[in-house]
Amino acid sequence: MIFENLEDYGCEEVAFFYDKGSGLKAIIAIHDTTLGPAWGGTRLWSYHNEEEALIDALRLAKGMSRKASISGLDVGGGKAVIMAKPEQKTEALLRAHGRFVETFKGRFLTGEDVGIGVEDAMIMHKETDYVAGISKEVGDPSPFTAHGVVCGIKACAKDVYGSSNLSGLTVAIQGVGHVGYNLAKELHKEGAGLIVTDMREELTRRVSQEFGAKVVTLEEIYSVDCDIFAPCALGAIINDETIAKLKCKIVAGAANNQLKENRHGKMLYEKGIRYAPDYVINAGGLIAIYMESKHSTAEEGMKKVEEIEEKIWRIISVSKEHNEPTYEIANRLADERIRNKRREQETSKKA
Repeated sequence: MIFENLEDYGCEEVAFFYDKGSGLKAIIAIHDTTLGPAWGGTRLWSYHNEEEALIDALRLAKGMSRKASISGLDVGGGKAVIMAKPEQKTEALLRAHGRFVETFKGRFLTGEDVGIGVEDAMIMHKETDYVAGISKEVGDPSPFTAHGVVCGIKACAKDVYGSSNLSGLTVAIQGVGHVGYNLAKELHKEGAGLIVTDMREELTRRVSQEFGAKVVTLEEIYSVDCDIFAPCALGAIINDETIAKLKCKIVAGAANNQLKENRHGKMLYEKGIRYAPDYVINAGGLIAIYMESKHSTAEEGMKKVEEIEEKIWRIISVSKEHNEPTYEIANRLADERIRNKRREQETSKKA
């Protein structure tokens, strides 16, 4: 079954790690290293079983390959997942994970993701140099991710509403953790109205108090009247059940793997809802960390992040020209760059 899953997702390698002392159970999936070493954050989540964790790692790793490719970065895609509850996160567990990352000797570089913050990444860094997003220059990549999402939303708004001005539009944000909070902050400055939800009441309370956001339940967020739905939590939330509830014209958010299946991207298209492919619009954090590795400043990194607006606009334009869903256009562009690089490498070997 494991090899079948690797084949289904096109992944090169998957490794499992168990540390008895800390209780760490982790998986690292490397999807593709054609463009360079695999980059991908570490996610800590209470998975139901090993298969669910493996599939999540494989899906996320593939998304990272496409994210790096379409962003013009010379790195590949990978992902690490830790099977644990938040209360099981200890320094010993994080350091054990750092040792796991170290075994790849640079073929895999990790950082923050769901359940893993900057302080956690710094603990992992005690055991390995292959951790990003902990420098003073960039630090927490969440603001960069959020800014990229705002840029992508502006491209969608320009297409759907005729203007990139977000003032007066209503955005429903699902998940107001690190990225979702920064997204709400930027959208509030842009003059947008906010509707939010999150599993953690203290997070929605904060956004409500600071930005005047309306708070709704986890289930209500799909059916609220809004202009833009911004998924910023976990993946697979665009599916048969939720699409039927949506009352927006744009889906554009920071969550990875938003489409449960590819056909759901087509369903959005047929319903007249403009979808910003997730790995394009949420690439800001990865771009910032990559730029940092090239010794760029935070300002230069942010400027590179702002190119997301033009990328989303290009994808939308091609989608309309060819009458194809946006996710298909994005997949084709991302995969084409990897294929072309692979051909170059094969030709070089033969020469």
